Amino acid sequence: MKDKEKNKIVATNRKARHDYFLEDHLEAGIALHGSEIKSVRANQVSLRESYIRVDGREAWLMNCHIAPYDPASYLNHDPLRPRKLLLHRREILRLYNRVRQHGYTIIPTRMYIRDGLAKVEIALARGKKQYDKRREIAKRDAELELRRSLGKKRYY
Repeated sequence: MKDKEKNKIVATNRKARHDYFLEDHLEAGIALHGSEIKSVRANQVSLRESYIRVDGREAWLMNCHIAPYDPASYLNHDPLRPRKLLLHRREILRLYNRVRQHGYTIIPTRMYIRDGLAKVEIALARGKKQYDKRREIAKRDAELELRRSLGKKRYY
């Protein structure tokens, strides 16, 4: 099997980097029903409004929209149901302790299929203020201008 086929990115949370400072990344498995995995393989997933809820023992993927799989008809799943994340106990406890601190949350950054199994990459995140977002946009624009000016000098 080719490497591209092994890691197929299904969905990304593009707003995550804009709205949060991402600190610690983890990979977690997802407990899915039969019709859900078929929808995931068909790229019918949205991570836009989703988050991770951690109690002391388990982690849950909340508000992740996995579209109903049409051929499943009456055996279909609820698109927004909470889905259990498969993590080691020590990882769950570490995340739980960090989330209890003020300002931290856990968000999914992308979902992909690796070796036939659905995985989600989660990140420990701290929310950005509006001025942080503006500062980052200004920095990105300055870097773009610098690259443009350097590129023009090389060709003239």
